[in-house]
Amino acid sequence: MSGRESAVSLTLVDTVKTVEDPLCEAESRDELFASTRWTMVLGAGDSAAASAHALSALSELCQIYWRPLYAFLRKQGHGPEDAQDLAQGFFAHVIKTRTYARADREKGRFRSFLLGALKHFIADVRDRGQALKRGGGMILVQLDDNAIAEAEAQIARATNWQADSVYDREWAASLLRRALDRLAQECALAGKGELFSYLKPYLAVTEESVIPYEEMALRSHRRVATLRSDVARLRKRYRLILREEVRGTVMEAAEVDDELRHLCRTLVAT
Repeated sequence: MSGRESAVSLTLVDTVKTVEDPLCEAESRDELFASTRWTMVLGAGDSAAASAHALSALSELCQIYWRPLYAFLRKQGHGPEDAQDLAQGFFAHVIKTRTYARADREKGRFRSFLLGALKHFIADVRDRGQALKRGGGMILVQLDDNAIAEAEAQIARATNWQADSVYDREWAASLLRRALDRLAQECALAGKGELFSYLKPYLAVTEESVIPYEEMALRSHRRVATLRSDVARLRKRYRLILREEVRGTVMEAAEVDDELRHLCRTLVAT
């Protein structure tokens, strides 16, 4: 497991609700949107014409979580280019056919919906003997080359994992990345970007495996007690952002803790 993902001990396993933290005072403009993305998409299924906001929400969700789909396709035996083509074709299919309108509201987790829909899509492509060309020529999700390389490295280490397990693991890793990226942006907007760069290692791994606080205090020109306090507050904010990201992928707020526990078990098991 990478250093970033070992943050599970500091984030996924801690489901305590936290409040806004003064270390990064800049308000996240997409917090409300993050908490309603999936419910907005599901709501669009009730009308004949999906709203532009719902499609935007779906596109953002797919952009954030394409790596789990790519990893699943690769573990299914598809080559890198075929996996990219299938992913783009799948996204185009979901938007064109409004597959989300048929999502089960009783089991309304975006993670489950996306994997189930992908399996149906693959079976349909196989039955029809179709060859896909990057979503019919449409690039709906930007597949970053560096991100693909990182995904390939993770897949190479997953020799004994089932495709579904790889999917869930990459989903959890995507949540951690998304939360960490949002935290970095908030700190930068608050003029705390340099401080965040000093504190980031303490979010990603256990304290025993990073630079001692005394040494980091010298580097950052802060007192040890202040540094410890900064780290504690940043961890709280990190956990809150992670909860917000999970909330954006489930139907009900009550499902957040169950989803976090499931993803925690997935990371620990792999």
